[in-house]
Amino acid sequence: QVQLVESGGGWVQPGGSLRLSCAASVSISSIYAMGWYRQASGKQRELVAIITNGGSTNYADSVKGRFTISRHNAKNTVYLQMNSLKPEDTAVYYCSSYETTRSYYSRAPGYWGQGTQVTVSS
Repeated sequence: QVQLVESGGGWVQPGGSLRLSCAASVSISSIYAMGWYRQASGKQRELVAIITNGGSTNYADSVKGRFTISRHNAKNTVYLQMNSLKPEDTAVYYCSSYETTRSYYSRAPGYWGQGTQVTVSS
């Protein structure tokens, strides 16, 4: 069982920045990959960014160049640095874990956090 707890969400004006954190209850070194998803009101959940335990990353086209995912294995924490935020980034952001390569390549996370709200508006 993996518990994931997100923090760092809030309200920010367009063009601003936020850093989300995801603390895991287990050593993330043993988890193949970690990801961030988001779900806007009335829309499907979408993958935002993913990072493997080898450091490889992938991003949704809509956030490339603005968001950066990173992991601190000693702290069992994954981060999502979000810069140049836009109103369309408003959503609940969820942390996820892919325990195996199979779950990673099938984009089927094994565990989810409870989510943190990010609101971008003036």
